[in-house]
Amino acid sequence: MRKMNLWLFTAILLISALGIRYLLPGNAATESSAERTPQVEEKALPTFSSNTVKYGSYGQDVYELQGRLKYLGFYNGKIDSNFGSSTLKSVKWFQSEFGMKADGVVGAATKLKLYNASTKWSPTEPPLHKESSGGGEGSGSNTADKEQDNMGSANALGLSENELKIMANAVYGEARGEPFEGQVAVAAVILNRVNSPSFPSTPSGVIFQPGAFTAVADGQIYLEPNAQAKKAVEQALNGWDPSGGCLYYFNPKTATSKWIWTRPQVKTIGQHIFCM
Repeated sequence: MRKMNLWLFTAILLISALGIRYLLPGNAATESSAERTPQVEEKALPTFSSNTVKYGSYGQDVYELQGRLKYLGFYNGKIDSNFGSSTLKSVKWFQSEFGMKADGVVGAATKLKLYNASTKWSPTEPPLHKESSGGGEGSGSNTADKEQDNMGSANALGLSENELKIMANAVYGEARGEPFEGQVAVAAVILNRVNSPSFPSTPSGVIFQPGAFTAVADGQIYLEPNAQAKKAVEQALNGWDPSGGCLYYFNPKTATSKWIWTRPQVKTIGQHIFCM
């Protein structure tokens, strides 16, 4: 009987000790401890969208691009959300310094490099762009944007503002100094290619197709177009095609391709021969 009481007393002491141990702070199960830990919500900083940003783009992505480049010392201009020539030079400089192809196009690889290099950046200037659902593109209030709006009103193909801007750049780079009819004809050739199954289906795809346009090869595509070049694009979008449906044109004084001379020639406007 005495032995039984001793065993019973020992068992009670053991159970009591174990109970006290698990009731002490810090001895709860790991899962419940994690559930009780408050989650501190950090302030989210702007991050790039998935859109490719390039010359002529406008909006939130360009605002962030300029801000990060300025933070790193690659951009000294105004943060105006407009991807112009100054931003283009800054992007190329950044790409060159970080061992990338300096093409001025801000795709996924450039965004990642820029983001990782400027993780401590935060917006310090109010955005000048208007909010838009266009994925990095929008419309401002200056004269150039109003001219773009005028082009957009004649945009039966539903082209983006960026596509319209690139078309105007191409017309200016390829045909400035040519008669207005010739400038419209260049714009029409671009649209004719867009509508042809043999070429890319967008103006930018046509214009930046390797070897397609001299202005791309020599960099004149990045010159700021004048009002006449923008008007030429508008006229082509309205249906005027002085080329007569041509897909090619060339300057006989400067052409180096033998192949272009084999194309059926339709007409000459200014210094350019337009052909099929």
